[in-house]
Amino acid sequence: MSRPFEPPANRQVFTRTFEPQPSDIDENGHVNNVVYLGWAQDLAIAHWKSRATAADHDAFAWVALRHEVDYRRALVLGETAGARTWVAEVADGPRFERFVRIDGPDGAMSAQVRTVWVLIDKASGRPKRVPPHMVEMFT
Repeated sequence: MSRPFEPPANRQVFTRTFEPQPSDIDENGHVNNVVYLGWAQDLAIAHWKSRATAADHDAFAWVALRHEVDYRRALVLGETAGARTWVAEVADGPRFERFVRIDGPDGAMSAQVRTVWVLIDKASGRPKRVPPHMVEMFT
């Protein structure tokens, strides 16, 4: 298992809370692993929508290339999870690495996700190098 993710100092961090619903609970009595991945995606999309300009929304979309998830502490119905996300300091061509940490109400890490997202030019449907203004917008 990897060490818990923490955002670098002075990094812009986007936060949100999630409350498990009865449909999120699996036969083991806790939030199903797939739900954490859905929350990570919802968090990434909300972060993008909160920062991107209307022109960026019209011109670009993101697709996930890779997800790595570490699970550590089960969440159960009635608990509120705090989620944080931030991106890497630099993009790698069309790829941008994103980190998500989801903590239980006690502050202990429940899950963390490292994802690689690819910027897509909507007009061509092809990957597009992440422009400098987007790196600045997220970091």
